[in-house]
Amino acid sequence: MNRAFLGMSHSPLMGLNPVEPAVERGLHAAIDQARTLVHEFDPELVVLIAPDHYNGFFNELMPPFCIGTQARSVGDYLTPAGDLNVDDNMALALAKYLMDRDFDIAVSRRMLVDHGFAQALQLLWGGLETPPVLPIFLNAVAQPGIPRLRRCRALGQEVGRFLDGIPHRTLLIGSGGLSHEPPVPTLSHPDPAVRERITVKVEPSQADRDAKTQRVKAAGQALAAGDSTMKPLNPQWDGRWIDSLAGGAAALDALCEMSEESIEAEAGLSAHESKSWLVARSALAPDVELTCSLRHYQAIPEYIAGFGVLLLQPTH
Repeated sequence: MNRAFLGMSHSPLMGLNPVEPAVERGLHAAIDQARTLVHEFDPELVVLIAPDHYNGFFNELMPPFCIGTQARSVGDYLTPAGDLNVDDNMALALAKYLMDRDFDIAVSRRMLVDHGFAQALQLLWGGLETPPVLPIFLNAVAQPGIPRLRRCRALGQEVGRFLDGIPHRTLLIGSGGLSHEPPVPTLSHPDPAVRERITVKVEPSQADRDAKTQRVKAAGQALAAGDSTMKPLNPQWDGRWIDSLAGGAAALDALCEMSEESIEAEAGLSAHESKSWLVARSALAPDVELTCSLRHYQAIPEYIAGFGVLLLQPTH
């Protein structure tokens, strides 16, 4: 099996909110190391599992999972806008494979993605000029359609079986998490205009985007100052999650016994993004010995992120 797994958090506030120099150096050193290791691995195919933050997917139609045969980044925050280098034939082949095995999957012929997808590609390749990508969206914001842990693991395993028949050297990226609860609204919000905004798919104006950026920046600064009603980051939960992903099949199966309610209670409403790691990690063959080439973690409230980086590669 010539597959590697990279779990990496993302934050729209990277480069926008200032952090302590030592924290920034530590984070960028880990990202630089991940980039070096990924380029040494030299993937011929990237399977990228990531969420959206009401930029491409809305409550009018919110699938638990969706494969994109085309994908365009909206360029929110400091991420690049433009087309992802999607292998459309491979994306369709994966969708057919999953459907043939009774795993119903949505397909988007014109997927819109945001920093959840684009930032990982930007950090690893400097932009959207990357090896061919298979983008898989995971709903992490809209209940009751957030996929459960066991279903995420099952999807990853099926993706892995599909890749068994593909000779490409493949990097599986889970982009999201870990513990965090940014100001992403839900349908329980008291303002009808806010509920409408996350329900109906409308391209926001630049003024709307700028206002959102300022709101999120202020939320990160308030969390760092201890002056926030948002749920704090939970490094203990994050550590247990990384431990499980770094472990073998038994650890992954045990992780799936975690209750869905406990994820939000302990790690925040947006900690469901961490399931992108579980999908990607579960696509590695269970009988292949793995080496942990990189493990890094920092709780960075200014970024509203328990920020983790985990790279697993086959042991040679």
